[in-house]
Amino acid sequence: MTHIRFISSSTIRAAVNPNESTQRIELTPWDLQVLLVDYIQKGLLFLKPTPSQLKGSSSSVIEHLKTSLSNTLDVLYPLAGRLVKVENDDDKTTSFFLDCNNLGVHFVHAVGDDVIVADILEPIYVPDIVNSFFLMNGVMNYQGISKPLLAVQVTELVDGIFIGCTLNHCVMDGTSFWHFFNTWSEFSKGNPDPTSQTPPIFQRCFFDGIVDFPVHIPFHETLIPDESDERDERFIPPPMKQRIFHFSKKKVAQLKEKANAEMGIHNISSLQAVLGHLWRSVVRNRNCSTNQEVHYRLAVGTRQRIQPPLPEEYIGNAVLLGHVITTAGNLLEHGLGWVAWQINKVIASQTTEKVKKQVEDWAKAPKIKKTLSSSSALLTGSSSRFNVYGNDFGWGRPIAVRSGVGNKFDGKLTVFPGPEEGSIDFEACLSLETLQAMADDAEFMEALA
Repeated sequence: MTHIRFISSSTIRAAVNPNESTQRIELTPWDLQVLLVDYIQKGLLFLKPTPSQLKGSSSSVIEHLKTSLSNTLDVLYPLAGRLVKVENDDDKTTSFFLDCNNLGVHFVHAVGDDVIVADILEPIYVPDIVNSFFLMNGVMNYQGISKPLLAVQVTELVDGIFIGCTLNHCVMDGTSFWHFFNTWSEFSKGNPDPTSQTPPIFQRCFFDGIVDFPVHIPFHETLIPDESDERDERFIPPPMKQRIFHFSKKKVAQLKEKANAEMGIHNISSLQAVLGHLWRSVVRNRNCSTNQEVHYRLAVGTRQRIQPPLPEEYIGNAVLLGHVITTAGNLLEHGLGWVAWQINKVIASQTTEKVKKQVEDWAKAPKIKKTLSSSSALLTGSSSRFNVYGNDFGWGRPIAVRSGVGNKFDGKLTVFPGPEEGSIDFEACLSLETLQAMADDAEFMEALA
């Protein structure tokens, strides 16, 4: 059995401490609603740098990454902080805020002595060894009151390097996560000031007049696991398998054209067409009864759905869950176009007014979910628009992206841009039985590259 060997562990801090005016950042309803779910875990696989790519640098790749990470924390300083929990005695509630105290980021250098890139890319199912490329498996976001908000593990393989990041979801959503990764890679590549034109924005101006900070929430001890339970030490991955489904640019275009043609419209996007295709296949191969209610929950970015828009550089969460509901019979009796159109309508319905009302309603009656899973539901997070393959640390583009075990359940479909422009990849976490049935599903597999 292959094991990962830890070489060193260190704490990386910003070189410059934030000033007092920026030390406290309030957590919004979008941030607080993920307190009881896992950290984000995403990582990139690279081919091993050649001596020429390292440009004769006397320092090792590991030391170089530590230095450039520290530079990144000078800009994205909240990542080196901690959450603070405050008990409100007056109304028996709890509040949280982000303290930018520069306690630091956890950084681990590891080695997989006998692991090669092909071991990661060639198996049909994502190998379990990928789970060991990430730190803090199973740790929940509220635990950021005592644990680092960011933990980085750099694992050297025989012929590659994997950079795995575990990041507190209360502090950043997917957009902000990849903003961090992009900034770090630019510093590593030699750009002295990658955010000079687009500095990160930490202010919560959008919430003025909508939410009073700090938000008071019912957060009782009965909601959370025993603090003494070191879940990252004893965490057992869920009994599911994961497979990467790759949709080429050509196949994506064909699905989009088919979906729009069936409905006689032009509104259905490429991603919505692929989502519809996946949903129909999963329901078909789970052998759901005709009248069984099926759900698709979609993480919908709100930055561009409100007026005025939140800048892409806004650091925090700006996501809500869209919810599509139908029956298995309806889903399968209708064509791809009808299913994609249901998804399109739910996404399009997230207007400025609806987003503001959702924030207001949540602040008045906060609901903190322990899990996002459901036996008959699918959930898609991430985005095919994130800049994943532009993360060049100085030795070339990544060759693959993978995620850890955080927030995985039967029905989690994580979307990424594919390696080629216009292509889309899905990391599908499903039961082995469902994945095997999908592989034998001619209608589904025909749309794969």
